[in-house]
Amino acid sequence: MKRSQINLAFNQAKHFFEANGWSLPPNPKWDITDLGLNDFNNFGLVLVNLAEEKEYCEKLMYARKKQVTPAHAHKKKKEDIICRTGNLVLQIWNGHPNEVDANGIFSIKVCGISRELMNGDFITLQVGERVTLVPGVYHAFWPGSEECIIGEVSTANDDLNDNYFVDETIGRFNVIEEDETSEIRLINE
Repeated sequence: MKRSQINLAFNQAKHFFEANGWSLPPNPKWDITDLGLNDFNNFGLVLVNLAEEKEYCEKLMYARKKQVTPAHAHKKKKEDIICRTGNLVLQIWNGHPNEVDANGIFSIKVCGISRELMNGDFITLQVGERVTLVPGVYHAFWPGSEECIIGEVSTANDDLNDNYFVDETIGRFNVIEEDETSEIRLINE
């Protein structure tokens, strides 16, 4: 990913956070990724780590329409994904999408209430709504609106060892091509 793309994404996210009343803490930890796919406009996400404790973490994320976070799961992390601004679409499977029964039904909590879904079903979260994802539940997500602020509250986070993408070529952190001066330092630098 080019440094110019990272700088642009940083400025777009920062502006959108500010325009929507989200004040970031001093010296936030930024994470801007194209997941190693070299196509940030279609597979990109801006993350800000707000809290990183050994028991829990909190993130604020920003994505633009058509930016998909591809299907993945966690073996340890339990998380609530919360729509903070705009609306957010998730596709969810109770196991690896290539291995589960397409007609398999499972239960998941949406806004704290159990809901029955079939593997591959879609959920659209409106502002303030959340979905609780337990370890092993695969999920992909993207904004249904032009832009979206997404919250995450979860158990301890380990981005290096606890992200299992369906596409095994995906890399969680970018190789950065330095084509201009950096405006921020990313968590993986």
